[in-house]
Amino acid sequence: MCQSGHTVDLRRAVLARNDDSAHELRAALTARGTVAVNLLSSPGSGKTALLEAELGLARRRGIPVAALTADLATENDALRLARSGAPVKQVLTDGLCHLEARMLAGHLDGWLPQDCRLLFVENVGNLVCPASYDLGESLRVVLASVTEGEDKPLKYPTAFGLANLVLVTKADLAAAAEFDEAAFLANVQRVNPGVEVVPTSARTGDGVGALLDRALAVLDGAVPHRPVMAAGQGEHAHAGQAHAEHAHAGQAHAEHSHAGHSHAEHSHAVPGTP
Repeated sequence: MCQSGHTVDLRRAVLARNDDSAHELRAALTARGTVAVNLLSSPGSGKTALLEAELGLARRRGIPVAALTADLATENDALRLARSGAPVKQVLTDGLCHLEARMLAGHLDGWLPQDCRLLFVENVGNLVCPASYDLGESLRVVLASVTEGEDKPLKYPTAFGLANLVLVTKADLAAAAEFDEAAFLANVQRVNPGVEVVPTSARTGDGVGALLDRALAVLDGAVPHRPVMAAGQGEHAHAGQAHAEHAHAGQAHAEHSHAGHSHAEHSHAVPGTP
């Protein structure tokens, strides 16, 4: 779709403002000793099941964690995550296809437990829009299931190209899905050379704990993988990559009114969580 110069400039302004908000939120979280982990995937990837297992493991290990999950509608994911016993907050975006840093900061204000060391943010199921928005995270993780195909990284190069870590989910179904692991790994490396890829299965428990361990390492001062795509282009290189790859500006602004934040997203803590 062709875009006018005004539309492109508007999107750049929105993303620049978001990056400023993300920088402020990251600094605030760092000051209080909290690491935020941004989880991106397509719908149905198994992200919620894996996160539930990771939260449960953290609780058993005595690690103060919390989770904020975003969806267009329903509280299904939050109710599942709450079974772990961790504090959980549901954000309903009312049609908005992604979270933004200022939005996230507003939902954390007055809710995030003071002792929380790891905050897991389950972004809206979508590998397009969320890839363009820095949320103030210290670790960005992209998940893809074995049932989604080996070419997923090539179809969504910005999402995979800006990841600090890639998790393969539903690994127990790899044989049935005829998943070509070597081809998937090669495709990941094409868009993000050197990024770690970890196979996981929430059903069997294989790989569960890898996400928690990588997040704890960042909390302890480890420097996450630095994507080539992000090098020299700011924290996550959102603006340039997003413009070149997706050309969302016209559709996104017309549908969601991002610049003015006129959408009616709302949130609440899930009953029964600490």
